[in-house]
Parts: sequence; structure tokens; C-alpha cells
Amino acid sequence: MALSHPHRPSALKQQNKKHQTLGHRSKGSVAKSNKGRISVKTLSKKAKKELSREQRKHRSKQIRAFKKEAAILRKRGLGTANNPPFLATVVPLCPNINPRKVLKTLAACDKAATITTSSQGIMHISCPRFRQRFSFVVPPVNDLYAVLDSVKVSDTLMLLWPAEELGEAADLLLSSVLAQGLPAPVHIVAGLEDMSQKKKHQSRQNLIKDIELRFPGPAKLYSLERDQDALMILRQIGAQKQRPLYFRDSRPHILAENVEFIEEGSSGTLKIHGYIRGKSLSVNGLVHIPGWGEYQMSRIDSSPDPHPLLLHSRDSEANVMDGGTFMLAESDPALQETLTSTNEVDPMEGEQTWPTEEELAEAEQSISSKPRTKRVPKGTSDYQAAWILESEEEEEEDDDDESRSNMDDGFAPVDNVSQDGYECEDDNEEEYEMTVTDAEGVNYDDKIDYGAEIDALQKLKNAREDAMFPDEVDTPMDMPASIRFQKFRGLQSFRTSPWDPNENLPVDYSRIFQFENFRHTKKRVMNEEKQGALPGWYVVVHIADVPRHLYDNHVSSHSPLAVFGLLIHEQKMSVINVVIKSHSLGHLRPIKSKERLIFHIGYRRFANAPIFSEHSTGNKHKLFRYFQPGSTVVATMFAPITFPPASVMVFRERPDGAQDLVATGSLLSVDPKRIVTKRVVLSGHPFKINRKTAVVRYMFFNRDDVLWFKPVELRTKWGRRGHIKEPLGTHGHMKCQFDGQLKSQDTVLLNLYKRVFPKWTFDPYVARPPPLYTFRSSHDMEERTSGEENTGEQPCQKKAKTVKFHSARL
Repeated sequence: MALSHPHRPSALKQQNKKHQTLGHRSKGSVAKSNKGRISVKTLSKKAKKELSREQRKHRSKQIRAFKKEAAILRKRGLGTANNPPFLATVVPLCPNINPRKVLKTLAACDKAATITTSSQGIMHISCPRFRQRFSFVVPPVNDLYAVLDSVKVSDTLMLLWPAEELGEAADLLLSSVLAQGLPAPVHIVAGLEDMSQKKKHQSRQNLIKDIELRFPGPAKLYSLERDQDALMILRQIGAQKQRPLYFRDSRPHILAENVEFIEEGSSGTLKIHGYIRGKSLSVNGLVHIPGWGEYQMSRIDSSPDPHPLLLHSRDSEANVMDGGTFMLAESDPALQETLTSTNEVDPMEGEQTWPTEEELAEAEQSISSKPRTKRVPKGTSDYQAAWILESEEEEEEDDDDESRSNMDDGFAPVDNVSQDGYECEDDNEEEYEMTVTDAEGVNYDDKIDYGAEIDALQKLKNAREDAMFPDEVDTPMDMPASIRFQKFRGLQSFRTSPWDPNENLPVDYSRIFQFENFRHTKKRVMNEEKQGALPGWYVVVHIADVPRHLYDNHVSSHSPLAVFGLLIHEQKMSVINVVIKSHSLGHLRPIKSKERLIFHIGYRRFANAPIFSEHSTGNKHKLFRYFQPGSTVVATMFAPITFPPASVMVFRERPDGAQDLVATGSLLSVDPKRIVTKRVVLSGHPFKINRKTAVVRYMFFNRDDVLWFKPVELRTKWGRRGHIKEPLGTHGHMKCQFDGQLKSQDTVLLNLYKRVFPKWTFDPYVARPPPLYTFRSSHDMEERTSGEENTGEQPCQKKAKTVKFHSARL
């Protein structure tokens, strides 16, 4: 009987691969292997509150609904019966455009509208068709500050564009408005009535291109040729999306509808009538008037709305005369914010207490028990030795034999000195000659021509004058470098080396305020709800102790008056840091650090002389001696506290009073502990190179300076690092060790750092610039006249020459 054997596949049999789910197990196989067990990741998801897909979709839907409701409430918060009207600032971009003519067209577009005008020249339109009301303010065309103050509190900016090309004054005006913060814009073209249809279409297309280049979003250009166009503009103002201005929306603010002054001696009470916008206004807080300063309020009165939304003409008299003026709140001296902006400086703060008699006796006993040594010239008598003062360095090095052997100053050590300071003579002492012994041999100086080295150094300075490193400083030859740079220090690493921010602070730092946690304080102040007059109310604010001359200047200037309510701590002084970027319109030459500039930060404007530093993420920031065109820097100065975000504009004042926009930016922080370090780079040149060792000269000019700066690390322009090994001779030569082969054309550098602080140059009162268009046009006439006298060019060539003359003048 034959035996049966099982079938065995050969080695050539086809082997199919197992089913794989893209390199990982499927969900079904994972569930089978777990058999109901829950992994650690699933448990951690519940702890972290991670949402499922359906929960994420539901949360997104809730967020969209919340944002939609907030947008609807924001839109309904303006222009209705119980809210302040839409405030629009009308700004013509050419002096030939009459803004009052535009307002007359808007007022006549709806026969059912009610038109009223306040004593400050603000025109109010109550439009029953749209169930909204509008306010239009026209600041003086030639006053740049008046336009900026009006735009600060406006909801809409109406720009009246000319058909021709914009001038230099219009460019300055638009750049300033965009840098400060742009409300919802409405663009209107004027001067197209007398043009043909073809030129009219071409002018509109050119204006639309210019608007799209300057403003974000799609450009819509309106005209006022028909009444229907005026109605479209009113509908656009009431329906368009409002652009947020955070420094305005987070604070209460009022545009004055009527201003009264009750005189009380040299000062008096200023009564501001107007609508409260933004947040609630507390009578115990402080208010800020741009250009005037901070003041306290004595009371707030409620007044009937003189410009109500009249849906029916028969109700006009009843709505206006309904109710009367009554007091809402009166200030409480116990709760009212003070106007104190600085701390009182205590000159005795930080001083040590006077020691007791036991401590004095113990100190005298310890001094008398120590043997004193003094270095005096050879042959000095006891009386002469008593008049030689001991330096701190000599006292520290009394017990250091190595440092004493390196002192080649012609002084002889005397170890036997009596307690009263006189020298004890020693007959066995021998005189000695000043010699230098080092690794290079005896009498190293005899081999060097020191005069020739000085001449070579002067030629080297002249050769590299144009390509000198910005922070490089020549070592003085008439005084030791250890004295010249005694306030500087060396750092092993600029990024990681420690630096105490409270070390050696100036006296001005005792006058300012500092937050323990600025972010926490800002969050608490912004979220704090104030009790007071609500937004939308028409009130009369009584501002106390206002100087008379400020009110007289306001009456003569005919400019709008804006009032801002301050948040807590915003009247106090501190150190603020702002990030500014160079603006191409007026920044044509470098600005030196500590030069006087005019700052517009949020709702404030003041003059100051800041210091510039780099904008980096470390804890130490290098000082910039100059603010170069096209760069971005951080300006640090003493100024009142302002909670960010806030826009920043920087102007530079000309000798004739005109102001140029040189930089724009934003508020970075309020931090007195921000360390700004001034770097000084001492340079030397390799004299003899032996692989990684080199003899360097021209960095120092005496032996003591080499020993003083020996612990500081060296670097070269080609990336080598090293240290000072030992001095050679008495003229500043030194042997240095590096981490690699040194090139003969390389330069050895030594970095020293010192912290710098801003100066107290805060000036809250800034003079207004001269008239905008009049000043520019007069300069254009001067340039045009000079061009006709000097050259016989065509008008187009004169225009190009005028632009060049402006650049040279700036």
C-alpha cells in the first residue's frame, strides 16, 4: 500500500500579499482588538474638552450668529432715534472745492427732511425716508490738526475729489488720515459739470484707479449732479459697514455741538454740549482735549436733544421742547481721579542708614589691625607720602603679586607703612630700572618705531572713513580707554547674557509709574464697566479749571472741538515704546536720536525727543544713532500712559513752522524695563599672524588698557572669535588667540555695551502748523518764479524741476 504524502508547494509558487489598509489597521480591526477597552487618548480628549465634528459645526454656527447679531446691533447703534446720529466729516482735497455747496445739495435732496445747524457749524439732517439722522461737520480746509481731530471722532469720511491731479498738500492730508485711522470712506467727485461726456468718463476712470491705489477695498465714486445722487450718498452713509477705530471705540468721546465758557479768574468752567459716543462717561473720570491737556469734570447735565429724528412734522415742537435740563451726576472728591501725573522724587530713597557707634568702632578696629601698603615714587619723604591718595584698584590688588609685577609706572612698593600713613624707610632697598620682560623677549619697544605707527594709523583712518562701521569708535590717545569707556561692559552673548533692568536707573525713573503686569492691567481696564452717562445721550459736560486763553484760541480758529474720556491710569507718566516705519513723503534725510519730533498717538499729540532702537524679540535692543529713511525702529520716550492698540504718526517741524510726516506706526508697549543698549566697537589690526595667534595693534595705546579689557571676547569681521592672551610692550600691542586661521586683511573688533535712557523732554503743547494749502501754494509760486528767471524751460519741465527743488529743501 502506497503511503500518501501531504502536498508541499514549491519555491516557485505564487505568494499573494496580505491585505493592508495604507500602512495602518482599519477601524474595524482596531475595534475588534480592543474589545471594548478605551485608550488613554480617548480619556485625555475628554479632559481637554475636544469637540466632535458635529459639536464643532454647532459651535461655528453659534459664532456666526453672534457676529451677525453684533454687526446688526452696531449698525443700529448709530443714526436711530435713541442713538447718536451718523457723524460725517467733509474734507475737500482741493481749495477750489466748496464743501458748503455739497452740504446744500444733500440738504435739498429730500423735501421731507428736517435741517438744523448747531452753533459750531455742524449741519444735522433728519431723514424720515431712511428713518435715520446724519450730522456733517466741515473743519477748516487749511488746518491739518482740525481735520485730524474731526476724523478721530467721525463715523464716515466724505472726501471731495477734484477732477485734476492731487497736489502735495492733499497727499499729506490723505497720508495723515490713513495713518491715524480711516473711518468708513465715501468718495465724491466735484467739478464734472462743465466737462464733456468723454472727458467726464476719462476723469472718473483715472480717479477710480487713484482711489483703489490709496484705499482698501473696491472703489465707489459718487457725483452730485442730481438729487437722486445725493439720496444715494445718504443711503450709503447709513448702510455701509463701519470701520472700527479701537482707540476711539474703547473710550467715551464727544464732538462739541455748543461750547460755553464761565469765567472764574484766569481760568473757568468749560461747558461742552454734545452726544456721547463709544462708552459710558463717568463724572469721576478725567477727560482729554487734544492740544489742551487733561482736566476734571465737575458735573454732567442731561439736556433735551435739539436735533431729534422727526418722523412726523407735527411732532417737531413737542419732541424738541419735551423735558428740560437736569443734573445727571456730580463729581465726588473721594472717588474722583486726580490729575497727578508723576511721583514725588525722594532724594533720600535708597540711601543707607547712618551706622551705629558700635559699627563705627568695629570698623576702625578692623582698619587699624590691617597692615597698610602704599606705592610711592622713589625718594618720597614721609610727609609727601601722606598726600598721595590710594585708588580703589590699588586697594584691591594689595595682595596680588602677579598684578603688582605688571605695574610698570615707576612706583616702588613700600610694605612697612605706619598707621598714620607715613612711609617707613628701608636702607637696604635698591633702586631699579623700568624694563619689560615678556614672551617676545627683552626690550620689545626698542624694535618698534612708534612715530611711524601713528602716521600709518592716520592714513588708515582717512582710507576707511566712508566705509566705517556705524558703531565703530576710535580709541582715544590722550586718555586711557579704561576711563573713556568705564560705563561700558562686555557681553559674552548679546542675546542670552543677563542684564538687570533695575540697575543704575536715572533719577527720572523715580517720577514715573510702572505696571507689575501690563497685559493683565490692560485687560482688566478694558473690560471694566463704568457707571455714568450712556452712549447716545445728549449731555452738557462741565469741565473745571480750563485756562481762558485756550478757549479764546478755539473761538478764533473755528475748528471743531473733540473731548475724549480717559481710562484709568492714562494721565500718569511712564516710558512708552512705539514702532514706527519711515514714510516716503517727508522722511528724506536721517533723523538723529534725541531730536525733537511731534507725535500723534491715538487721541494725544505732543512733542518729544525719543531714542531709537531696533525692533527685535530679545530682552536687549541695540541703539540706533540715526533713524535712516526706509527703515523701521522703536522710539522710546517719557510720555503719558496709553493702552494699545493706538495709531502713531510722527512729524518733523521745519524752521518756518511747517510739519512733514516722517513716520507712521503703532503703540508697542508701556514698559520702563525695556533695555536699550548703546554699542561701541573698538577695532584693531593684525600685525603678526602665526596660525591661530596674532599680534594686534591700534586697538589700545597703553599696557593698562590691554589688561583692563582682557576678559572681553574678541571677534573679527570675517567671523573668527578669540580672546586677549597677554600684552606686549607699553604701547598697546597685544597677543591674541583665535579659533581659526586669521587673514591679514581681517579686522579685530571688541564690542562694549552701555544702557541708555531717554531724556525728560515731554512737551504737551504743540504749535499748529501754518495753513496747509496757502503755505504749499506760496512755495510753488516761489519755485515757479525762480524757474522762469533762471531757465527758459517749458511748463512741463518746470513742474519736474519744482519736485526736485522740494526734495532738496526737505
